[in-house]
Amino acid sequence: MSGGSYNYLYSSFDLEDMLAKRRDLEMMAERLEGLSEIEFPGSTAAAVMTRDLLLKLKMWDTHATAHVALLKDVWHDVEWWDSGDYGADQVKAGLEKLLKGE
Repeated sequence: MSGGSYNYLYSSFDLEDMLAKRRDLEMMAERLEGLSEIEFPGSTAAAVMTRDLLLKLKMWDTHATAHVALLKDVWHDVEWWDSGDYGADQVKAGLEKLLKGE
């Protein structure tokens, strides 16, 4: 059977797909790190770039999670306002809390 060892990692082009394939990226980094730079020139650079991508994905995930934590109450208020369960005053209050850092 050909291909698929890393769940066709090479065909992943969007952020959502990359986030879902972090384990495959980890395995790829390990594989590249195990190659001899003498026999496979560039393998070390590819491993470092893969590790860098993993770090950036982790940082993005952490950053995005923090943003969601800040915004989820406002999103809730707007959604409920749009569905008729809240009024504009509740949205304004939620936005004020966000701006105050509450």
